[in-house]
This record gives sequence, C-alpha cells and structure tokens, in this order.
Amino acid sequence: MKKILIIIPLFLGGFLFSQKKPVKKPKTAAEKFNYHEEFKKISDEILINSTAYNNLGELTKSVGARFSGTVGYAKAADWAEKNLKEAGAEKVWRQDVKVPVWIRGREYLQIKAANGDWKSIKMLSFGNSEGTDGKDMIADIMMINDVKDLNKLISADVKDKIIFVNYPMDQTYVNPVDAYLSAAKNKLLAASVIGQKGARALIIRSLTTAIDDVPHAKMIVYEPDDKARIPAITIGAKSADELEKLLSKQTVKAKLNMSAQSKGETVNQNIIAEIPGKKDGKIILLGAQLDSWDFAEGAHDDGTGVVQCIEVLRAFKALGLENNHTIRVILYANSENGGQGRDMYAAYVKKKEEKHILALGSDSGGYSPRGFRLDMSPQRRRLIFEWKNYFLPYGVYDFDQTEAIQDVLPLKKLDIPLAEMVVDTQRYFDYHHSTEDTLDKVNKRELLMGTVVMTQLIFMIDKNW
Repeated sequence: MKKILIIIPLFLGGFLFSQKKPVKKPKTAAEKFNYHEEFKKISDEILINSTAYNNLGELTKSVGARFSGTVGYAKAADWAEKNLKEAGAEKVWRQDVKVPVWIRGREYLQIKAANGDWKSIKMLSFGNSEGTDGKDMIADIMMINDVKDLNKLISADVKDKIIFVNYPMDQTYVNPVDAYLSAAKNKLLAASVIGQKGARALIIRSLTTAIDDVPHAKMIVYEPDDKARIPAITIGAKSADELEKLLSKQTVKAKLNMSAQSKGETVNQNIIAEIPGKKDGKIILLGAQLDSWDFAEGAHDDGTGVVQCIEVLRAFKALGLENNHTIRVILYANSENGGQGRDMYAAYVKKKEEKHILALGSDSGGYSPRGFRLDMSPQRRRLIFEWKNYFLPYGVYDFDQTEAIQDVLPLKKLDIPLAEMVVDTQRYFDYHHSTEDTLDKVNKRELLMGTVVMTQLIFMIDKNW
C-alpha cells in the first residue's frame, strides 16, 4: 500500500505539470491603462470649476438672439472669440462665410369662420420665406393631413387657396429626434410642392412634442426653378387643433400679412480656436452652431453646445492635459437658415488637406448625456466600444447609433470619423426653434455632465488614436 501511495502523487504531479499554461490575450489600449482616475479628475474639475453655465447666461441674456446676417450675430462672434481666448486657446481666428440676409419684419395671421369675426393666431414665418409685400392676403383655407391626399388633388382644387398641413410629429417614436426627422422630410411641408399646384401660401402645424400654442420655426427651401415662391408659416399645436375643428364644419378664411424679405448676402464668420498638439498636427474637432433664430435666445439650440466646446478647452488647460493632437473648436455661422458655415469649413479642410482624426458635434441640447453616435468605420467604432466601462458611471451607455445629423456632417465626404453626443431629448422639441428656448430651461447639472463626457471622449481619442 505504501508504494501505491507514493506512485499516485508522482503520477498526478507529472500529469498536472504536463498541462499547457493558458495563453494570455494581448491587452487592448483600454486594458493597458486604467483611465478611471483620469475620468474622475476631468469630472471633478468641470463639476466644481466649470464656467459653462455662466457663459451660457452671458450668451443668452447679454448677447441674446444671434441670427445670421444681423448685428446680433456679429456681437456673438466677438463674445465667442473673447471666451475662447480666456479658456486657453492658443490660436483663435475667423473664417469668412457668405450668408443670406433675411428680414422677418412685421407679420400676422387671422382666421374667420362663416359669419364670425377675425381672430388673431400666433404664427412665425419660415426662415428665408417670401412675404406678402406687407399686404393682406385673404383666401380660403384647405386642410391636408396626408401626402396621399395631396397627390389626389389637381390644380383646380388647390388654386388660390392657403393650404394648411396638419401633420404632427408621431408621438409613438420613443426617440423624439427620429419623430422630428421623419416629419421634417415629408414633402407636405415643402412650399414648392404646394405652390406648383397653384396654392397661394402654406401653413403647417409646428413640429413639436408640446401641446401648447407656441409656434416653432423652420427653414424654407425653394426649388431653384420655382416660378411661384409662396409664403410659408407655422402655427402652434393648439391653434392647429382649433383650425382643424373649424374646417371640419365650415369654410374658414385666412388673412395673412408678412413683410418678410431677402436682401442678398453679407459676410459673417465661423469662429475657430485650437490648442496645438504636442506630438503632431492631426486635428480632433469639436463643433457647434453659434447662430440662433432671430426671435430666440437659443439656449438649448445651440448655446449649450457652444459653451460645452469652449469648456473642453478650458478643462484641458486647467488640468494640464498635454494633448498629443491639435484640439480645435469651430463655432459655425448660419446653421439655422442655410448651413453655409459648415460647408465653408469642409471646403477649407479639403483645400488645406488637413488631417482630422475625429469631428465631434454637440447640437441636441444641454440635457443628460446618454451616449455617442459613431458615424465611422466599424474598426473605429470597435476601438471606442472598448471604453464603454469608463463611461458607464457617468450615465453613458448608448454607442449603437451610427448616423450623424449635425453640422459636422459635411466632413463625412472627406472620410473623417464623426461623433455626436446623444442626450435625453424627451423635452428638446418642446422648446426647439421657439421663443421658449431660454436659459431657465437648461439644468446646470445636466449641462455640465454633457461637458464632462465630451471632454472624456476627446481625452481618450487623443491618447489612443
């Protein structure tokens, strides 16, 4: 028995020692370094010392409305240049952009049912819309709810009428951005389509998730060969509901008066600033629109994006983060009624043959961050997926959306990887493009959390790409 007991341990020992050791997989960049501490330092700096919310107060209250082609935009450009320098940008310059000059002027809408009196309705002209030369346009209203109804109509049905398109955002969409984009693409909302059939003007139900009587603006795009560029306006949801009820029972007339007019072009500027890279001149871009509608403070759209981009630069400087690549901020002119600023920058990058490794946009409001849209190659997306666990403590988990929709989009044609911050947008279209988009609608904590994760992403891109 003793011999057997001796042999068994020797046998087992030989068996165990003969097993191959497990092969270790090579560590990814995210595994080689633990970035949790760096993320916490970025978060602490911004949540304690950020100037973003105070800057937003200045932009919305002291500068105010900053529509392209106006004195307000020129004031905003000066403000932006000053604040970027104070944030630590080592180079700040302006890029000339030709923008349209469109003046809203005086405008009003009244409706009258049967033998009733004229009743005023809150309204807003579409940006770049033709006016009525300041004269009253009086005509019967015809309501259309579906594009199928429009296709059935012949010119005789539509001629000399004011067409009311009662097409709401689809409330069944969980993501309001998807609902907005779906509605905005509907050809019912195109004045050209209505005008070609002989209509005199277009009224649309505002694209909003709110049930109130606040009009929400849009930009009109006429086809180049339009012979009849008809006026286009928007009304609030409650007015739209009221008008629908009236039209279901009787004829309703509208009296529309708009002195809106286009006056050629002028020059505004994109404001560009950067911190040069210590390793190379490759560029990581942050972009936001500087302009707002002519009637709006533009707090969420896109004042929050502007101050977040500025704050990223400030945080890098305050923390002494020596960036390998150049970190550049661009604040675009003329996003609301044309997009010339973003197109001009893309043309500039192409001409200069500048190497951009990422362009990050922020134009969805200053709400709680939830993730990033990643409009880039699958290989690049996988690199960012490796960092998910670092972002999760900050409420960021959504890296699945892949389509960029903001001002960085023209850079896609240059094969530049794009990213956009994804936020909780459930309230965004309550205020979007309206007089309600004011500073008091922005929660400071949510604004700063968005800034935190933007800075963290830029930090990770800079260290690992």
